[in-house]
Amino acid sequence: MRLLLIRHGQTPDNARGALGAVVPGPGLTELGREQAAAVPDALADEAIDAIYVSTMVRTHETAAPLAEALGITPTELPGLREISAGSLEQRSDPDAIRLYMGTIFSWADDLAARIPDAESGHEFFARYDDAIAEIASRHDGTVAVFSHGAAIRAWASRASRNVGVEFSRVNHLENTAVVILEGSPDDGWVAEQWADAPLGGAQLEDATAPDPTGEAR
Repeated sequence: MRLLLIRHGQTPDNARGALGAVVPGPGLTELGREQAAAVPDALADEAIDAIYVSTMVRTHETAAPLAEALGITPTELPGLREISAGSLEQRSDPDAIRLYMGTIFSWADDLAARIPDAESGHEFFARYDDAIAEIASRHDGTVAVFSHGAAIRAWASRASRNVGVEFSRVNHLENTAVVILEGSPDDGWVAEQWADAPLGGAQLEDATAPDPTGEAR
């Protein structure tokens, strides 16, 4: 199958550089809505069979224009939500960002590492793997999955045979950028694309936003 992992559009937390992973979380900024509106045209050449979203408002709002254009009702899966920030929630200071993203990158070697008062690598990958496996059990073709910056970077770099955590560390993932994987849970995944710009083009980037879960580290 062809898996389009699409990061949600910009939120107020992204714009001010805060860690925000509490469900349901905020909706999109004005720019975020513009980014979402550009998704259907950007994906016009993809034969999308289904759309999936997390339990967070921002993925629902980002998926809405594509869902309307295709006449597809998105399916919500809790396992697609962002990696919990625990006691780091809403912090934007460098120490908090380093601890959050550093723990996530450390899962390449130590799945037992835990974000303070939040998830370990074992727990995150178990629930995200389960969500992707459920999607794959229902579809063989192309599926659009609207998820989150840290979650996509962590899962895609671990699941893909041809990219790894160091690739994820140095390659950012802008709001509405897409990571495209081909394969299946049984056969494994190959990354066909890791975009460094929003689906609507670089003109939809916010160069001033700190955006901690999408930036290279």
